[in-house]
Parts: sequence; structure tokens; C-alpha cells
Amino acid sequence: MSVSIDVAGLRPERVAVVPSPLAELGMALHALSEPGHHPGLRGWVTGVSAGLDPHLADRMCEADFLWRTTFSDLFMPFAGLPGRSTLPGATLAEDLDLLDKLTDEQFVDAALEFTCALPYCSHGPDVLADASLRRRALELAAARGPRQLRFSERLLDDPPRTRAWLRQFLQDCDEAFFAEVWSRLRHPLAADARHKTELLRRKGLGEALTATSPALSLDEATARITVDKLGTGHSATGDGGLLLVPTSLGWPHLSVLHRYAWQPVLHYPVGSPEPAAPTPVEQLALRMTALAHPVRMRLCRHLARSAYTTSELAQAHGMTAPEISRHLGVLKKAGLLTTRRRGRYVLHQLDVTVVSRLGTDFLEGILR
Repeated sequence: MSVSIDVAGLRPERVAVVPSPLAELGMALHALSEPGHHPGLRGWVTGVSAGLDPHLADRMCEADFLWRTTFSDLFMPFAGLPGRSTLPGATLAEDLDLLDKLTDEQFVDAALEFTCALPYCSHGPDVLADASLRRRALELAAARGPRQLRFSERLLDDPPRTRAWLRQFLQDCDEAFFAEVWSRLRHPLAADARHKTELLRRKGLGEALTATSPALSLDEATARITVDKLGTGHSATGDGGLLLVPTSLGWPHLSVLHRYAWQPVLHYPVGSPEPAAPTPVEQLALRMTALAHPVRMRLCRHLARSAYTTSELAQAHGMTAPEISRHLGVLKKAGLLTTRRRGRYVLHQLDVTVVSRLGTDFLEGILR
């Protein structure tokens, strides 16, 4: 399994390495929502959370699925603009201005990604105009809980109002905590970008990708970048460009924006925290056996990001509900899952804190 990017015909000057304040804000929000993914940021998360205004904290929960269960492409709006060669802004305000330039259709498609209601790698119908697709999106949102449903209804009923809400929320986050973070991070990120740009100039794209992440490789014969991930997807630069965006807050996530008709973006972590503590010996054999099966590894990729019902997992993996239940039973017996009930739905989620004790290699693999 992997994500590939066809770079046939890509000119060297169309490859850029540029930090994005909006993308880094997205990572900051993710770390605050999922601190278990980022053990090296626990101190920062604790400090910010303790000082957060309660009203802002409540608003942060309204649309946390945009950065908690997936990294919404809304945090990289420059990739969706015509020409597919726009660079990130130098400031958060400039990035937010680029977000305003997305069409309502693009904004809604990217915001609804968490429901998996819309095609990602291919062209699909417009959810704002297609009544059946709208119903399906709301059904999937309802299965995720009342917050997702309310947000989806607002989004579909009044995209401009929702866009204004999101921009104001991000500006308030900047004032509350992100401006200080960005003032510290922008210089090392710019230094890494200069280093990768120099590698591109002197040694070419393949060497630059290898230095960026061992999960990235370039097959020059086929002009194809392969991103080693527990997921599948495909994109192409076409007549546009390729962006590499560094993040200081993102480890272990290596994100690939490969949305149809958008500029491909590799969002890569710079540095990594210290390894997590090892798993107790008496639990190791049971847990490693549970995780060794390839189907359960793929399930872990979903369950590490969000809670899912058995039927949702069955649909996503092309399996029957009893088959999924058997695999969930093995993971639960090993103490790797948490389960909770929400109305008539039973939701399962991977306990990433427990998994992190097995070693950072596995955790990085399923979160990449």
C-alpha cells in the first residue's frame, strides 16, 4: 500500500519547499486534540490547554474533526488555486486570504472529507447541487455524532457563514496561542526549507526526498514518487508544481495532499521526539500477535484517527461485519481498543497511548 505522485514532465523550478503558518496551525490544533499522537509535545499541550479561554475551547470542539481525525486540506488552500503552483503565504493572514479564494464547492468538499462522502482522487458530483449526495453526507455525519451533523448542516445550508466562522476561529487561535508558537518555529522551518531547496538544486529531487523522509522515494525511470503509507492514493503534478511543506509539530505524521485537481503537497515532519517507553514484557507477545495480521494493521490505521462502528469499518474495507467483529475482538482482547456507545452506535478506537509503548516504529507506520 502506498500513495504515488506522477511527476512526469515536472520542471525543477516547479518544485518548492516552503513553510506554511496555516498548515502548522492545523498541526497545533491536531496536537491539542490528540496529544497521544505526540508524546514529545505533552508539556506544550498541557500548558496551552490550561490557559485556553473556555469559550475558545468550546469552539475548538465544534469542528475538531477537521484536524483531529484527518488533516483537512482546508489548511493548505494554496494547493487548490488555479494553476496548481501557488505557494503558501508568509503569514497566517496571507494563508487565510488564500483560503478565501477557494470556491464554495472546493471548501465544502474539503470540509466534508471526514465523512468519506466524496471522491478524493477523482472528479465527483457537487454535493451542494446533488440532493442524494447531500443526504448521504448528512447520514455519515450523523453516524459520527451530533457535532459533526450540526456542522455539516450549517456548511451545506450556508457555506459563506461557515467560512467566516472558521476564519474568525483560526484568527482567535492565533491570538490565543499560535502567534507565539509560530514566532519560535518559523525560523527553524525556514532553515530546513533552505537546506532542502539547496539539495534540490545540487542533487535533484530524489536526493531531496530521501533527506526529507525514508518513507519517500523517487523512481526516475517511471517518474513516480512513492510515499510508503498504510493507505492508497494517486496524484499527478501535470502542468502544475509539487510542494514540500515542513512541520515542527507534525511528527510522526507524513501527510500527502493528493486531492483531485489540486497541487500535490508533501507535509513532512522536521525532527522527532524521544522514543516512548517500552511495553511491559508480559503484554508484548499478546499485543504483537494481535497487530501482526495485515487486516488488523489496516484497521489500526482507521482506528488510530477516530472511533468507528463495525459497519463503517466493514464498508471501508470491503468485508462483512462478522469478519470485522472477529478482528476487533482480537484487538480488544489484547487491550488495544477502547469502546463506547453513542446512542444506537457502538464506536471502537485504538488506544494510541498503549500502542506507543510497543515502539515508535509501529505507531509512526499507522499514523504516517
